[in-house]
Amino acid sequence: MKRISIRDYHESMGTLIDLSDPITYEKRKRPGSINLTYDKLMLHYQTFLKKGEPYFILCTKGIHSKRAVAILEYYGYNVTQVSMEED
Repeated sequence: MKRISIRDYHESMGTLIDLSDPITYEKRKRPGSINLTYDKLMLHYQTFLKKGEPYFILCTKGIHSKRAVAILEYYGYNVTQVSMEED
């Protein structure tokens, strides 16, 4: 599983998907990011993602993003987990 820190992410690398709830997302929205809850992404990933395009998946604690990346990698998507750790 690929993983990077949020400090190493730049929007030119690909789409940043934030799995936070909409209220949390609005409080810390990152430029160029989109908000999809974990459930919405996992139920409709074929609608939102295109194979071959890079996606960077972020959540507050890393649990949902890790799970989503593992599943989407299995299905052949180019996904990377983004860690919120700034250190």
